[in-house]
Amino acid sequence: MDDLLQEFIAETRETLDALSGEIVAWEANPGDRARLDAIFRFVHTVKGSCGFLDLPRLARLSHAAEDVLAAVRSGERAPDRALVNAVLAIVDRIGEIVEAIDAGSPLDDSGEDLLVAALEEGSDEVAQINAALVQRAPARSVRLNVDLLDRMMSGMSDMVLARNELSRRLRGADVDPQIEAALERMSATVADLRDTVTRTRMQKIDALFSALPRMVRDTAAGLGKSVTLQVDGAEVELDREMIEVLRDPLVHIVRNSIDHGIEPAAERRAAGKRENGRLTVSARQSGNQIIVEIADDGRGIDTERLVRKLVDAGRDERALRALSERQKLALVFEPGLSSKDEVSEVSGRGVGMDVVRAAIEQIGGRVELDSVPGRGLRLQIHVPLTLSIIPTIVVAAGGQRFAVPRQAIEEIVSERNESIRIDHLGTAEVATVRDRRLPLVTLTRQLGMDSISFGETMLAIVNVGEGSYALRVEDVLDNEELVIKPAAPAVMATGLYAGQTLPDSGCPMLLLDCAGIARDAGLHFTRELIAEEIEETAEVESGISALVFIDLDGVRRAVPLALLDRIEQVDANAVRFAAGRLRLTIDGRIVPLVARAEFAESGTGSVLRLKDGEAEIAYAIADAADIVTLPLELVHADTPGPVAAVALVDGEPVELLDPHWLFAAHVAGGAEPDGGPVCLLSGGEQEWMRGFVKPILEAAGYRVTDTLAPGERADVVLTNDEHGAMSDVAAPVVRLRSRRGEAVDGSVYRYDRDGLLSAIASAARKG
Repeated sequence: MDDLLQEFIAETRETLDALSGEIVAWEANPGDRARLDAIFRFVHTVKGSCGFLDLPRLARLSHAAEDVLAAVRSGERAPDRALVNAVLAIVDRIGEIVEAIDAGSPLDDSGEDLLVAALEEGSDEVAQINAALVQRAPARSVRLNVDLLDRMMSGMSDMVLARNELSRRLRGADVDPQIEAALERMSATVADLRDTVTRTRMQKIDALFSALPRMVRDTAAGLGKSVTLQVDGAEVELDREMIEVLRDPLVHIVRNSIDHGIEPAAERRAAGKRENGRLTVSARQSGNQIIVEIADDGRGIDTERLVRKLVDAGRDERALRALSERQKLALVFEPGLSSKDEVSEVSGRGVGMDVVRAAIEQIGGRVELDSVPGRGLRLQIHVPLTLSIIPTIVVAAGGQRFAVPRQAIEEIVSERNESIRIDHLGTAEVATVRDRRLPLVTLTRQLGMDSISFGETMLAIVNVGEGSYALRVEDVLDNEELVIKPAAPAVMATGLYAGQTLPDSGCPMLLLDCAGIARDAGLHFTRELIAEEIEETAEVESGISALVFIDLDGVRRAVPLALLDRIEQVDANAVRFAAGRLRLTIDGRIVPLVARAEFAESGTGSVLRLKDGEAEIAYAIADAADIVTLPLELVHADTPGPVAAVALVDGEPVELLDPHWLFAAHVAGGAEPDGGPVCLLSGGEQEWMRGFVKPILEAAGYRVTDTLAPGERADVVLTNDEHGAMSDVAAPVVRLRSRRGEAVDGSVYRYDRDGLLSAIASAARKG
């Protein structure tokens, strides 16, 4: 009988976890017959089991709930809010009684008559039990005692280490083929057992999510708010131990989102939002990690309020205000800090996010925050997939050994392979592997280590779900199945490591977090990073290497590579309209931002960072497309502006930016100085003169025109050797020629910038 009772308790617990959410969903959609049938089947099953196990209190409650649900199924009763509340109260009481039976503790039956009476039609009785107050012991069995599972996993870990050591010792010896065959059979058996034991510890994360609909409903109702919950990724599987550890932090975060983040209906209406708040809880697997994300559309985190709270508590205000925005956001994890002024049943007691982070770090996880003031907060919890055994590739870098999850590696190639080319795009490195262009990350540089490699290096092509990149290591040493456990919290907090292991060699080794390394290196996989096509050009006329991109207005444009420092992802919060123009805050500096259409209001966007050696401007783009060599035949713009010319690239027109005009227009000084000398453009090729020469002269401080205003006087005239200067303009003339070589007529080669500026300055002084 005891076994049957424990089976009943285990099954009832599992069903109760999902049932509260089903009842809430049924309330929102009373016509959902499938959910009504599921609820009815549960109470019917409980009633039948109670009769067999002699549990009269449970039988009475479940029988009463069954009767009213049968009336709803037959159409005799309507599922109004009072009925749903009464059914929820019955379900809560069933759960409380089951926990009391399991614990062997007595439970008073007072109030159960009110619960049954509340089910009657037209009853004014209101009897509810707060599900959050029902004390429930963590599930300690998955059809098998957890302690036994842990012992099985520990034994499997020792077996894997012993197998690895045996394999290593036999690897360099002259071994009998029969022994090798026996070792292979043992390895296969160990691998199969490892997978089996690991699967017994895995549970769907729905066991963590199933209680959320009811909790959100009750918490929001208690605060007088309306919140819609969306749950995604409930089918993701996670180690049972991880689920138990995450249960309390997730509850705390969700309750905080409702209390702190989502505003009351009146405040939301005033802010132009819909009255119902939106809360999304999702889970997904990324490499060897599970990411649980909680996002709301509330007010976000007020970092200024956090700073004031800490200042009031005695912290140094100057040091706090010197922090970056992300560092200020992390202040929410300070012990004893609460952004609530009033203490409530939900929050405001100063015990919270620091405890949440400590619990997650204890299992090798980390917490990331992303807040947009007035728009909402997104919180991500990264935890290992399992505290178990995973296949890895062991690599060397800076004299140290590191493990990389084998499932994350697509292939490993030598850097000296003929099919590999390493190029530079500004300060970034790009690897081209058989015509596939990938961002390149050097492990020693990323970890702040000194490289000690004296020979060739290896490239591991790593896939992190959103995209791939090349990881440069000094050597690839071995492939092993390793027992992975969390590293120290300070190590895990870097975001570069996913755990630690002790291989059979006895030397501790860290497991790399490939996605974390990509984030730390600033990689964003909207597209795979493109590489520069290296093509040396001694003559300007041989073509210009340029980056082709899709502009914000959807037009294909290009910019010379010589002026491109890098392509970078920036946060929309770093863009502000100030002092009459858009400006971008980046690397502790403010630079002008050029945007041909509206920049992203939230999230991130791509910008080109253009430098001329002294000044810098940023140019917002939608996406980078390719690097090409522009043809010689260019159709120049009719009027000067940000576009100098149009070229035909792969059969499509591409507009070529005029960076000189951009710098002249957006760097301090403006495009048209009022007090500079006047330079008159004369002769033919006016499009070329306006597109190529005018920006250079304007950047040097000249006022450039091809038509003089009435009464205006030119200080210098610029023409070419095919056409003479205008006879009615009395000013010194500077002639341009299209051929290189020594000049016998005092003309200047059209692409000799220094010579041109010098000749213009000299003529202007004479004028």
